[in-house]
Amino acid sequence: APSPVAQLVPFILVVVIFYFLMIRPQQKRYRDHKTMVEGVARGDEVVTGGGIIGKVTKVEDEVLQVEIADGVVVKTARATISNVMKKEAKKESKAKGQVTSKKKIANDN
Repeated sequence: APSPVAQLVPFILVVVIFYFLMIRPQQKRYRDHKTMVEGVARGDEVVTGGGIIGKVTKVEDEVLQVEIADGVVVKTARATISNVMKKEAKKESKAKGQVTSKKKIANDN
């Protein structure tokens, strides 16, 4: 009969593998999301959990006011924010789009 320690080794290996493949990455995603949501500032574009995209107009403790259309402002909980698009990233993407469209126009001619 195998020793009790030898019987525990496979179980311990499964727990260790489970920790490194499932638990650690989930904790990292949670920390990254928490940092991102805590860093929300006025003027950032955000995407809510429901898929609504808007610009943050006012930041309170746990509530954000988000303008989703001209003159339409909704209040949303910080926890419902799924993505934050910073102002700088938006400007860069617009600049890249302009360069791409200029190249496309040059190639079309």
